[in-house]
Amino acid sequence: MMTEATRKRLLIFMLAAFLGIAFVVTALVSFTVSRRDLRDSIISDELPLTSDTIYSEIQRDLVRPIYISSTMANDTFLRDWVLGGEEDVGQMTKYLREIKEKYNAVTAFFVSERTRKYYYADGILKTISEAEPRDVWYFRVRKMTAPYELNVDLDMAHRDALTIFINYRVLDYDGRFIGTAGVGLTVNSVRQLIEHYQQQYHRTIYFVDDQGRTVVTGDGQEAQDIRKIDGLSAIADKLLNAKGGSFEYVTHDRNHLLNVRFIPELHWYVFVEKVEDEALAGIRRALYANLAIALIVTTIVVTVVALTINRFQRRLEHMATTDKLTGFANRQAYEILMRQATKEARRAGEPLSLIMLDIDHFKDINDRYGHLRGDRVIEAVAERASSGLRTSDIACRWGGEEFIILLRKCNQENALTLAERIRAKVEAAPVDAEGEELRVTVSLGVTEFAEGDSEESLLSRTDIALYTAKHEGRNRVAAG
Repeated sequence: MMTEATRKRLLIFMLAAFLGIAFVVTALVSFTVSRRDLRDSIISDELPLTSDTIYSEIQRDLVRPIYISSTMANDTFLRDWVLGGEEDVGQMTKYLREIKEKYNAVTAFFVSERTRKYYYADGILKTISEAEPRDVWYFRVRKMTAPYELNVDLDMAHRDALTIFINYRVLDYDGRFIGTAGVGLTVNSVRQLIEHYQQQYHRTIYFVDDQGRTVVTGDGQEAQDIRKIDGLSAIADKLLNAKGGSFEYVTHDRNHLLNVRFIPELHWYVFVEKVEDEALAGIRRALYANLAIALIVTTIVVTVVALTINRFQRRLEHMATTDKLTGFANRQAYEILMRQATKEARRAGEPLSLIMLDIDHFKDINDRYGHLRGDRVIEAVAERASSGLRTSDIACRWGGEEFIILLRKCNQENALTLAERIRAKVEAAPVDAEGEELRVTVSLGVTEFAEGDSEESLLSRTDIALYTAKHEGRNRVAAG
């Protein structure tokens, strides 16, 4: 059979479980929704926006060099100098030096179709040859129909620094090809742009050529084929063929969100990626904070509920076992207390006595003065009866005007003495009942718990002793 304490613990546990589950479910649902929204935002907005911004920056950086190269290709001095036989090399190097300094270019160059000489700001760099692999670019430009191309190559004039060259075809006044002129941009400017965006937006950015090799990275890593990079290898061909879009790949148990955009001017792809776990760090911290708050709130609520239940339970128990008028234990509580007291007396071999008290002629008081004054008489008798009791003694209201006093570790002789003291106190002090003084007396029966007694037999003997006191004239004490 489930006890009250067990039912109470079960109720508190169920409340705690309900609140805990509700908070956890709410926090997890919020985390899931936030995670999905953040993920969608990264895929559809953040990464593509970064790709667009970088593409716009590169286009902006390339417009000016293209304009400079176009100006050089259409410069009458350049064409006249070539058509005049390229006699004064100093004039050309001075011209290229002025272009470089005026426009703050990394390099300015001209390659002659007639002599195949490569002129730059410091003189003649070399004579190009179809047999030299590093000169392939010139013979490709020579055959082009487009006015210019952008080419990423190593610049011999600057210790093979990776450079973006604008190779512009130069034509004579009759439209015949006479050479290639242009300027170069260092790839470091692109790398600095990458590093800026990586630091500002906490994402990884790098460029990949149309063969799948990384050409520029923000961290200065060596070029490598994306087909050999863990995670990317599985989708490398798909990336290169798609010419852009949003993708995902997994490496070392981390999910990478990737946006790819093709830059046709350079024949490069810009890769912008973000590790999903890092992006979710903020909302994961929010989840942990919500769970911690949920735990605290659940603990507070359960504690308050437990305290409230205990308080009301104590009040209910007090109301169920206490007489409202006198504050004494009621008859129901007496039965429990009496059973406990007799068990202790048997086990310890200690005396136990019982006093039964009855207010004399109480019916006449009620009939003559009314129930309110009758209640005041009961309260006054209870106060005087309890004033001489020990903390271990128990006073109970047995009936309307009857009281029982249970005396632990008290023999009959001492019980008779206490009973007589109570009788004398009640007789000596009139009761102030609604402004009128009433003289009240009580009769008391006293017995001691004996070997072989039960709760019923002890009560019966005490009741007989009370009857004897009343029969012998009231206002007295009788032993049973």
